[in-house]
Amino acid sequence: MRRLLAPNLVLPHSVTALTAGVMIRHHLRALILDVDNTLVADHETLASPAIVAWVESMRGYPMWLVSNNFNEQRIGAIAQQLNIPYHCRAAKPSRRRVRQAVEALNLPLESIAMVGDRLLTDTVVGNRLGLFTILVLPPGATTFQGWRSATLRTCERWLARQVGVSL
Repeated sequence: MRRLLAPNLVLPHSVTALTAGVMIRHHLRALILDVDNTLVADHETLASPAIVAWVESMRGYPMWLVSNNFNEQRIGAIAQQLNIPYHCRAAKPSRRRVRQAVEALNLPLESIAMVGDRLLTDTVVGNRLGLFTILVLPPGATTFQGWRSATLRTCERWLARQVGVSL
């Protein structure tokens, strides 16, 4: 269970803390990014200027967006704004859509990072495929314990503690 739930790297900051230096240090060559609460908050229809600037700073690395969101128009607009290919309706932790992104990247699995804010979707699917998994805080959150008190998030934190994953 720990193997599935434990991210390879926990960044106690938003995705913008993921830098070229981090990529180099972990021998990473590409990114598969979750959208909701990783790049943008649930209610936002476009990425913030900070996320746009971060994406531009990471342009040396191929990227894909893979979202569980069913709103093709919203996810497509964010992907178009960022000029990144995407899949929505991914049903993570199902591997199908993430595997399609991996195949399009055509790189060794261990050199691709799956980046997201959720253990039970993003981290689990990345670990199931053998990707390097990175857990980040949602935009605007300051700690893992302080972000969203929804039942599922609380359950994820409890489950993480049970298998020895420190957030």
